Amino acid sequence: MKQITVDPAGWLSFEGFRFRCALGKGGVTADKREGDGATPLGRFALRQLLYRPDKLSAPACKLIRGAISPDDGWCDDPAHPDYNRAVRLPHPARCETMWRDDDCYDLVVPLGYNDDPPVPGLGSAIFLHVARPGYSPTEGCVALLRDDLLTLLAALPANVEMVIA
Repeated sequence: MKQITVDPAGWLSFEGFRFRCALGKGGVTADKREGDGATPLGRFALRQLLYRPDKLSAPACKLIRGAISPDDGWCDDPAHPDYNRAVRLPHPARCETMWRDDDCYDLVVPLGYNDDPPVPGLGSAIFLHVARPGYSPTEGCVALLRDDLLTLLAALPANVEMVIA
């Protein structure tokens, strides 16, 4: 299986590509917890690509692609059975909105972190997504500039994992 590597200094590498990336404001950790702002260390499958169809066409990518809609959310409430799962809004539990006013979730790749099955409290909504200007830290995700993310997505095979080490 092909691997994307991410180092704690904020660099992502894949087969000759090397991109600066933003990581969690809590650094990287082997002991990830909900709300700690840290990026988890480990090896994670890239599940699919989600994109904003009102902002761009389906990008070139071999991952399964799906369009985000205004009623898409991601449950980050450890007390709810939908924890760390995609949900429809409105939802009875605390959720992150996927249709955002900023550009961060114009392209989103959910990582296979704490999802098979989700363990309450170990962290949720760990994504590869678009970085904010200046690479400001994330809440635990890995973020690339939009053009870098599009370049990476076009180069990825369908079966790929990210190693954060």
